[in-house]
Amino acid sequence: MTEKFREFRFAAAWGVRYECVMFENARERIDSHQHFWSYDPAQYPWIAPGSALQRDWLPSDLAPLLADGGFGGSIAVQARQTVEESRWLLELAEHHSFIKGVVGWLDLRSPAIESQLEAFSRHPKFVGVRHVAQDEPDDRFLLSEAFLIGIAALNRHRLAYDLLVYPRQLTAAIVLAAKFPAQMFVLDHIGKPPIRDGTMTPWKERIQELAKAPNVWCKVSGMVTEADHAGWKASDLRPYLDVVFEAFGPNRLMFGSDWPVCLLASSYDRVAGVVEDYVSQLTKAEQADLFGGNARRFYRIAPSA
Repeated sequence: MTEKFREFRFAAAWGVRYECVMFENARERIDSHQHFWSYDPAQYPWIAPGSALQRDWLPSDLAPLLADGGFGGSIAVQARQTVEESRWLLELAEHHSFIKGVVGWLDLRSPAIESQLEAFSRHPKFVGVRHVAQDEPDDRFLLSEAFLIGIAALNRHRLAYDLLVYPRQLTAAIVLAAKFPAQMFVLDHIGKPPIRDGTMTPWKERIQELAKAPNVWCKVSGMVTEADHAGWKASDLRPYLDVVFEAFGPNRLMFGSDWPVCLLASSYDRVAGVVEDYVSQLTKAEQADLFGGNARRFYRIAPSA
């Protein structure tokens, strides 16, 4: 069969205009945020004893869920802050073609960060780095001198950075994005608003300010774990979705399941279904971008991947 294709042009935040041919598979649905782990209580102390997460969650568990939901791939995101985690996720990606990219962990404060980035950036599926900044006691951790040096190095290697923060840390994220306008950032889990409490301020105002930076995108992910796990309703999420869709627009948003963490509050298909229902009034092209196209562009995933 002859492959259908279309030209797609976009200006990346790195200041370079890319022109590429996007084949049909480039429009496949992609889950922009999920995790894997081989459970060990010492390696995953954040998983509560007795939790449903307290077991192995591997590609063989996710693959049928992706297929049932019509997803052709996913982005695997770090769950441990070790270099070995990055290597392990890349090994999984080499054996499972549906893993389109890996957002790993490297210590951006390390004197060795330049050489580490040089090595990891050679892997075609290493697309970004994340630090669990939400757990740092200093709300200005993202602005520490050593971390800023690491972000500068990340930018030189044209790798993305995932922002994992609580609302109180969004102020630092706003400053960080302004300091590095050529660096691509994506906010995980819409900034983890207090959905369970139903409050909006100051999260809303900080999201609106952060979204003014064109180099910052946002993952529509992780909402159900910030809601009432046992009793949340789609209407609980809608006010927060309204804020991020108005602030970022459909061109800078991407769906992410946050599987298997989402299982604490919901099934995979229900998480996807809530977002699908919300965006049903968007154009077909906008829906396709939210569920795949934007993730491909942001993480610079090759059409053949």
